[in-house]
Order: sequence, then C-alpha cells, then structure tokens
Amino acid sequence: MIRLYTLGYKGFYALSKLNSNQRKFVSEVVIAKDKSVQKDYFNETKDFCQKNNILFYERGKEEFSNAEYSIAIGWRWLINDNKKLLVFHDSLLPKYRGFNPLVTALINGDLEIGLTALLAGEEYDRGPIIGQKKIKIAYPIKIKEAIERISELYAQLLIELIEKIEKNTISEISQNEEDATYSLWRDEEDYFINWNDSAQNIKRFVDSVGFPYNGAKTMVDNLPVRIFDSSAEEDVFIENRCPGKVIFKRENNFVITCGNGLLNVREFYDDHGNRIDFSNKFRLRFK
Repeated sequence: MIRLYTLGYKGFYALSKLNSNQRKFVSEVVIAKDKSVQKDYFNETKDFCQKNNILFYERGKEEFSNAEYSIAIGWRWLINDNKKLLVFHDSLLPKYRGFNPLVTALINGDLEIGLTALLAGEEYDRGPIIGQKKIKIAYPIKIKEAIERISELYAQLLIELIEKIEKNTISEISQNEEDATYSLWRDEEDYFINWNDSAQNIKRFVDSVGFPYNGAKTMVDNLPVRIFDSSAEEDVFIENRCPGKVIFKRENNFVITCGNGLLNVREFYDDHGNRIDFSNKFRLRFK
C-alpha cells in the first residue's frame, strides 16, 4: 500500500488516471493548497477523492498510516514519516536537482524534458533512481503545455511503480555525481525580464514562466507589468540602442528593443490579472 502526496495539476492528473484496481493500492492521499501559482488543483483533487471514496487529508492534518511506501508528486514540503519515500522530480536526474527544474529546462531551451522517480535521502534529489521517462519537445512551447505533456509521463510512471510495489520488483540505480547540475529556487525577483538579453531568449522566458505561474514581469513608470504572450522579430540597426525602449507601435502592438532583436507584445497585465491599457502611449521604457 502507498500513501500519495499530490500537489498541482501533475499530481491530480496522475491520480485521476489510476483505474479502480490500481486505486486499491492507494491507502490515502494527502493534498495541499499552493499560493505560489494561479491554479493549484486542490479542489479538483479533493472532489476526485470524494467521488471515488479515497481517503484523503489536507496537509498538516494527516494521521498515522500503515502504508509501506509514500510517493510524492509535485510536493513542495518536507515529508517526515518512516515509510520508504519515492519522490517524483521534474527532470532527468542527475540534471537539474533542486527547484523548478521544468521551468529551468524550458528557459535553457532543452530539447528533451522528463521526470525521475527516486528514493528520497538526506540530501534532496541525490537518492537512487527508481524510474525515468522523457519526451522530445519543440519550441515555441509554453509552460502550461509542457506541464500537460509531462503529466502523461507522471501517470505512466505512477502506474508502473504501483505494479512494481505490488510485485516487489523495484530496483535502484545510483546517480552519476559527475553529471549533476542544480536548479535554484525562484521568487518574485526571478520573474523580471532582462531586456539586455536577446528577443529569442526573452520570448522563451515569457513562455516558461506563464500560467499557472505568475508571468514574466517588468516595470514601466514604476508600475509592475506582466507579459504572457510575445513574439520575437528580426532586428533593425539602432544607432543608440537602449534595451527596454519601445521602437515601433503597430496598431495596439508594441515592439520593444532588446539586447539583440525586437520583442512584439500586444497585451499587458497588472499583478491582479487586469489588462493595462497603453493604447494612448508610445514612449514607454520597460525596466
């Protein structure tokens, strides 16, 4: 039997793909709310458990469990119990140990993304690998689509692990420390656009931190502004290049100077999701 810790769409999706026989091996589900994203799928997971008669607890209210294993999917908090803990991690370990690895992979332009199930140890993401899955991607791709695609892998791997636990056939592979890289945690400061970067890189960054995350951020006239959609344009020769300044306005689209190339943006939003009207302005400097 397993105790399942789920957070976000990936956890909800993987749980929802278990058939009735597979769900019998889930003794209980621990769910949580996540204020760091726009949609955390807490209610969807709760409703699914209720409709399918699955015992569930909200984080911090879980009771003792007789389950042999715990499996954490998308979980952001420490888990303190005495069971064998298997963690699902959004990267092909040992690459991108740490935080927000899928976002980091997309920002870096990786052509493969995937996930790893590993046995938790004293240091995060260094335990032996239990299973891995990967897919190829092409750009442009937004984080929402990447999450949806990788969630299919989550469901597949969860089903495979349940079968292995049932048959007692789980095997472990040690990670190669020479190949290890790390992905740091992100906060609001990390949403800011670096206008000195190339337009192609900025467009990829905008796509990588959009919904369900809070969106790429910039400042104009001391006002925080979010950008969710953009397109890169070919450069023009600018004598007095100043990244962040608007160079062209085409109907309601603003073409912004980057360190290399130009970024076309149509819509801007505030931190509350309200659209900002810049239609009567031209001389905007984004910082």
